[in-house]
Amino acid sequence: MTAIALIEPIAIAYPDPNDFGTVRRTVLVRVETTDGIVGWGESIAMWPEACRAVALIVSEGLYPLLKGEAVDTAACWQKMRRHCWWYGEGGLASLAIAGIDMALWDIAGKMAGKPVHELLGGCRHERLPANASAHVNKKGEAACVAEVEGFFAAGFRSTKLGFAKKGESDIGGDPDRDVGFVRALRATLGPDAGILIDIGNGVRWDVETAISVGNRLKEFGVDWYEEPLYPTDDDGYRRLRQGTTIRIASGEREFTEAGYRRQMEFIGAIDVYGVDPARVEGITGFAKVDALASRYGKKVNAHAWSTAITTAASLHLSFASPNVEVFELKPFPVVVQDELVAEKIWHADGWMRPLSAPGLGIEVREDVVRGLAA
Repeated sequence: MTAIALIEPIAIAYPDPNDFGTVRRTVLVRVETTDGIVGWGESIAMWPEACRAVALIVSEGLYPLLKGEAVDTAACWQKMRRHCWWYGEGGLASLAIAGIDMALWDIAGKMAGKPVHELLGGCRHERLPANASAHVNKKGEAACVAEVEGFFAAGFRSTKLGFAKKGESDIGGDPDRDVGFVRALRATLGPDAGILIDIGNGVRWDVETAISVGNRLKEFGVDWYEEPLYPTDDDGYRRLRQGTTIRIASGEREFTEAGYRRQMEFIGAIDVYGVDPARVEGITGFAKVDALASRYGKKVNAHAWSTAITTAASLHLSFASPNVEVFELKPFPVVVQDELVAEKIWHADGWMRPLSAPGLGIEVREDVVRGLAA
């Protein structure tokens, strides 16, 4: 029997050029079996203290629990969740579970000689539009518009733009300025370019402002309008849904299937759910949320904005889901995408296609991982 022999959390840090070299952090998870098969996963903990806590949960809580267990993704996922019940629903435990679960799916695919999307039921798409996902942070509207224009010149077919981020831009928070930027962007890009707007955690609007901005953005063909209100403002989102016809997105800060079910069943305001497999208890957790989306007629967007490991997992999940429309990529060079794996995951003529190698379909360069360890 192939069993789990070793589970190792590796906290890493790296400079992100999208935010002017700001150091970003995450925890990678390396799982090795008794016959030497290695799988990789990721737990997006981000802050230094959170990364340390997640690494501790993995090494001292979940590794002893799973050591010697067969590589059974469903059974191991249930065992981890039951162990973590007193930690609380969601949070750091969900991140820890995510990294291990992702690595176990990688191993399961390698053992079966199949890519993960085949283990999930096969591809539901031949290709997906590549989306340049970036922060609006350059100085002046003209510079911000020119940067996005460059994404389309590089072949991307849509863009998702986060407002009110670190940097030199004043876009994010002032409704007239924000709408003016999108107006200028549409005039430059033309009618066919896909534009998604993520209002961002740095903005605090009331519901009336969010409705007004949503209606104005709809005029410029924005495909969806993400988190203009705080994610837990249930009543606000209900009122927003009643006041605008633009598609509303949210969800990337949720942790569990139960959290997404609550939103879909009791709020009903969200059209597109951002789901992060490195946060929402792994590939298993994502698949459960995707099944909910099918039941309630919702769309899903895989939040893949971290290392190539999460990108690979998100790509398999996206191709296996009937609810996905686009796939996000970082449009800037970054070590955890370009150097962490032997072959960078990238688009071809603006289209993403499924990975075909067994497991996650990537070859992780362990020397690069060790070099980024923090």
